[in-house]
Formats: sequence, structure tokens, C-alpha cells
Amino acid sequence: MAVYALAFIAFALDLARRSSTVKSAVGASTTAAASTASATVMPELATVGGTSSARPVRGSSDPDPDSSLVSLAGVDAAGRRSIALRLGVSFTILAFVVQLAGVILRGVAASRVPWANMYEFSITGTLLIVAVFLVVLLREDLRFLGTFVTGLVLILLGVSAVNYYVSVAPLPPALQSAWLVIHVLVAILGTAFFALGGALSVIQLLQTKGDSVSRLATTLRLRFLKTLPDAETLERLAYRVNIVGFVFWTFTLIAGAIWAERAWGRYWGWDTKEVWTFIIWVIYAGYIHARATRGWRGSRSAWLAIVGFSAVLFNFGVVNVFFKGLHAYSGL
Repeated sequence: MAVYALAFIAFALDLARRSSTVKSAVGASTTAAASTASATVMPELATVGGTSSARPVRGSSDPDPDSSLVSLAGVDAAGRRSIALRLGVSFTILAFVVQLAGVILRGVAASRVPWANMYEFSITGTLLIVAVFLVVLLREDLRFLGTFVTGLVLILLGVSAVNYYVSVAPLPPALQSAWLVIHVLVAILGTAFFALGGALSVIQLLQTKGDSVSRLATTLRLRFLKTLPDAETLERLAYRVNIVGFVFWTFTLIAGAIWAERAWGRYWGWDTKEVWTFIIWVIYAGYIHARATRGWRGSRSAWLAIVGFSAVLFNFGVVNVFFKGLHAYSGL
């Protein structure tokens, strides 16, 4: 957790650097505008009572405030790269390697896969969230999500270490099946992609002009948003990520039904966990269908994706702990 905390701090420092460059750019633009206005007024005053036709010349020499902003890759106008951004990624990779070793050792100690209870699900789930984030970085520069990803992982690991920790124990008879490997692993992968899609949807709302969340961001002076992709780009990325998560979640439902028939003699029994898994599937199915066929774009699709990920978190943190049923294998 300490290494993840260092990564979180590094990513936060990069966002602070982005905000400072935006502030500097706005200040320079204001100064340039004032100078232009002064240059416009003076020649006109000089022509009063005369025949001069002097006018200020405007052209390519006018400063472009956006040219001095930090790029998505963390490079400013002077060509300086963000050390904080590189440190954030390096710390994240290091933390991932350390956590991977810990998860493997947990599995070795238990002589089984390390996701048979809430604590093990938490450490494996957060590991795969970081893994998905790092893999996606190979195709898209989403390092600006580092603060959200490492922050979420820190919160989940902290809660699991304090509230969910249990010693290594043998599996209950119902979990002694190869479907434990398939069903739960695919569910964790789906959750990881939904987490990334939820983060992109939150930033999309902050970037959507006219939305109440965007107005809140303006009030809070979140200047770093000017250096991030626009709302349409974020929406497209979130849609692609959530589709992958939806595919994994669909297979989770199918594999869970097959396992339920093997263990309990029925495919569906309206158990609380089964119901919430289906509710999550319906939310994301509605999100994909509404965006693809009904033209639900912009803030409406973002809110639907956020509702979906909120349901995932509720399923993990509330249903698993406080609701009793055949899936009560939290180990608490």
C-alpha cells in the first residue's frame, strides 16, 4: 500500500502541475489581451483631428494560450516532461509487482486460487484493476487516470485489510470446483474494466459543458481539465472499455448459472447475489443499447455508466457482507 500511496501522490502532483500551467497560460493571455487593447486605443486617439489611418496589425504573432499548456503526455511548451507523471507510472508498476508476489504467495499458502473470500477477492481484484490500467496504457495514454486508479486501489486495499482480513482456510465443499477459477476470475476482470470505464465517465461529466458536474468543476477551479481529452473522446474510450467489461460480465452470469446447476441442482434461484449480478448486467446492457440505438450520448450515457459501476461497488461491499444467501462465502 505504501508504494501505491507514492504513486497516488506522484499522479496528484502531475495534476497540480497541469493546473499551474493553465493558470499561467490564462494570466499570459489576459496580459496579452490588455496590451492589444492598449495598442488599439492609442493610434485611434492619435488620429483625432488628423488624417492618420494607423491600425494595429493582428495575425499569427498573437499568443495562443493553449500552446503553453501541458500536453496529454505531460510535456509543457518548453519541452520539459513531467517527472511526477513518470514517477507515478513507475511506482504503479513497482506496486503491481509487489502485490502480484503477495497474491501468489497467498495462493501458495492456501494451495488453491487466491480469491475464495472477501479479503482474497479484494487483493486479487485490485491487482487486476491495476493490470488492466497498465495494459490499456500500451494502446491509449490514460495516465491522467492514475490518481483515480491508485486512489481507488488504496481505498479498497485499506478497507479489505481492516475489515475483511481472514487467515488461510480450506474451501467449503460448494467452492471445490474448477468453476471457482473460471467464474470468479472472469467476474474480477469485468469489474476491473468497469472501474476504468467509470473513471473515464466521471471525467467526461467534468468535461461536458453545461452539465451540473462541469459547473461544479468550474466552481472548484479544476484547471487541469483543460489539459485532458475532450468529452467526446472520453465518452468513446469509456464506451469501448465498458463493452469489454460487459462481455466478461455476461460470461460471469453464464458460468455462474452452470456452476449453480452443478452445486445446487438449479440454474437460477433468485439468491441475492444472483439478482444483483443480473441487475448490473441489465444496467450495462441498457447503457450499450441506449448509446448504440437511441442516441444516448453525452452526460446521459456517462451517468448510466456511473450508475452501473456504483451497482458493482454495492454488490461487492454491501451485498457480499450484509445479505445472507447461498453466496455467503465472505469468510467474515
